[in-house]
Amino acid sequence: MSTAHTDAHGGEHNPHLAHHFDTMEQQAGAAKLGMWLFLATEILMFSGLFLAYFVIRMFYPEMVLGAHEHLNKFAGGLNTVVLLVSSWTMAMAVRSAQVGKPNNQADIAKIKAFLAMTFACGGIFMVVKYFEYSAKFAHGMLPGKFYTAHLHGYDIPGLPHIFFGIYFVMTGLHGVHVLVGMALMVWIYLRAVRGDFSRQNYAGVENLGLYWHIVDLVWIFLFPLLYLVK
Repeated sequence: MSTAHTDAHGGEHNPHLAHHFDTMEQQAGAAKLGMWLFLATEILMFSGLFLAYFVIRMFYPEMVLGAHEHLNKFAGGLNTVVLLVSSWTMAMAVRSAQVGKPNNQADIAKIKAFLAMTFACGGIFMVVKYFEYSAKFAHGMLPGKFYTAHLHGYDIPGLPHIFFGIYFVMTGLHGVHVLVGMALMVWIYLRAVRGDFSRQNYAGVENLGLYWHIVDLVWIFLFPLLYLVK
């Protein structure tokens, strides 16, 4: 049974065109506008956390400098490289969809391959973050009343539990966004397998790309502020 439907004039529509839109371009534009509005709220949320970080750094500069030395710069740098690579693979997935021919298996394979590589990069990021968090838990470098690093022989001047509080909130929230992005990749990948994406319909891949680039951009700011502060 064909999934195509007819418009008011009896013409055949793209099967991916929702009934409340007149053209695929109009539908794609509405989807992109909605994604940008959502991303604006995400930027506002992280901006509040960045402001909190700068306030902490202003009031406790020596504590921040001392506490950040206990972050794993290699792990943070590795994750930065991984996310930069993932930005490229995601951009290639979007481009493959934008130029792909409908139901062309070679073009579909490119979309799937680049999405899979992006998903793998996200997985590597989370694995590295798992080991990094595990070390902090083992050494008692935790926020608030859970901070017990001094019992493990780590004497950090000032109020380091405040620094680790903002560290876990910022990196933890970012990690949640990475996981959400990976879940969305699975959904988009399954749709790509079904042959949903081509030059006639690529809004889903494009909007996922916008989300993922924002996730990467947030980390580009988090890494130097938390790991390389001087």
